Amino acid sequence: MSDETAVLDPVDLPTDPAPDTPRQVVRRRSLQDLLFVHSVRGAGLLVLVVTGSIGVFLGISSVPTLQHYGLSYFTEFRWIPSQDVIGISGALIGTVEVALLALCFAIPLSLLTALFITDWAPARLRPTLVLLVDMMAAVPGIIFGLWVLFLIQPHAAHVAHWLSTYFGWIPFFHVRTDVDYPIWNQLPGYPSYAGSAFIAAIAVTMMIFPMATSVMREVFGQAPVGEKEAALALGATRWAMVRTVVLPFGRSGVIGGTMLALGRALGETISVVLVLQLSFERKPYVLENGNATISATIAAFFKEADAAQLSALLTAGFVLFGMTLLVNSIAAGIVSRSRGSDVTDL
Repeated sequence: MSDETAVLDPVDLPTDPAPDTPRQVVRRRSLQDLLFVHSVRGAGLLVLVVTGSIGVFLGISSVPTLQHYGLSYFTEFRWIPSQDVIGISGALIGTVEVALLALCFAIPLSLLTALFITDWAPARLRPTLVLLVDMMAAVPGIIFGLWVLFLIQPHAAHVAHWLSTYFGWIPFFHVRTDVDYPIWNQLPGYPSYAGSAFIAAIAVTMMIFPMATSVMREVFGQAPVGEKEAALALGATRWAMVRTVVLPFGRSGVIGGTMLALGRALGETISVVLVLQLSFERKPYVLENGNATISATIAAFFKEADAAQLSALLTAGFVLFGMTLLVNSIAAGIVSRSRGSDVTDL
């Protein structure tokens, strides 16, 4: 063995270190943290208890009506308690018609408003626009109802008359009256067109517009800035950048905002009661005077209802409760998934 080779004595070899053991971390929450955690947990449980209690109460109250009328309660459209004829098919169809019409008016307006706030409005103007949209959500429904009733309805009736005159061959815009009847030049109020689902949908539009706009604006504001700047740096116009970056990123936000607005539109009451002329029949004619929604039916007949009619109204409320709960649950899932998305589909 050469002198350059060193031989280590076994005594000099390093011994194996002791195995690593994780240290126990002891969390000591302060009194403020404990109060906050339990308060939030209690509030969440309270919401579940209240929502569940409402559903149980409406479900129990619906038993007498369902036992007495059976499935005819959902297929009958007339509401004549004096003749023991009660059904919600007409009101159910009217509810869907008003809600879908309101979505057709509100969603394009909300989409354009949200895009303008996030991508076109000057930076100094954005807080003011956001504040105005949020303030609209605080306006009571009765204010919008009165506004539509006294200011919008006469002009909307002219629009409805024009649509029925030139597009009446489409069943959706058909009105079962003579659109050239001289009453147009003799009486104010336009009785053939006032109080229609078309005009009621305008009032509902003003109620759901702020909600849909806020959800879309929040999601559009989370679009990746790097990809937006890269698109602009490559020569894309602002609209091309929005179309290829912002809209694909916020697609689920648009869907979620639309469904949340739908859930709100299904249950709108006061503004619909003020504008809509109650008429219980199944008809697709949204421009024609007279229609009904579930919420308007409950508000109109609840005060003078006897025990049997009250059970029927609570059953209608149970149906509406299930519809809105289902729509809002789906919308909440879509919105929460969109907030966690960090990938843009190009």
